Amino acid sequence: MIISINDIKNGMTIIVDGKLCMIEDFQHVKPGKGSAFMRMKLRNLRTGALVENTYNTNITVERARVDRLPMQYLYADGSKYVFMNTETYDQMEIEANKIGDQVNFLKENLDVTISMYEGEILGIQLPEKVEYEVIETQEATKGNTTNNAQKDAKIETGYTIKVPLFINQGEKIVVTTSDGKYAGRA
Repeated sequence: MIISINDIKNGMTIIVDGKLCMIEDFQHVKPGKGSAFMRMKLRNLRTGALVENTYNTNITVERARVDRLPMQYLYADGSKYVFMNTETYDQMEIEANKIGDQVNFLKENLDVTISMYEGEILGIQLPEKVEYEVIETQEATKGNTTNNAQKDAKIETGYTIKVPLFINQGEKIVVTTSDGKYAGRA
């Protein structure tokens, strides 16, 4: 579907110069002299690169329809990760390189959203915060009372994060999946 560049919104997916992009931010600029233009920050959905370009306001762009499927993570099979559609129960395998660092936060039965464009898997979106069990951590050092003292803790996925000293092995904690930081006790 072809749309005018004046009809764009943040979060919209478009095809610009043959590249599938999501609009992160845009600004309509009308200088005192000359014609108006549009300044846009675009995220390439295939490479993840962020670019900033300016465009005339009289051009049109193609709007891309990206499907977002609710899926549930089942298990890992070598370098592939298996997900199940929660509505149709169809299973889908995704290569590790499409998931990237998010693989550190995948645990069985976790609900995720998979983004697809014309059958091509673009990536997955995890919930903002997820509950994990701490499977390994050291005991707190007695007398360490510095502000915000932290120690390493390995969560059930095998990923290591920083947690406060009072967190012990076997406890359930909440982790922010976007940056891998401790968010609180469960």
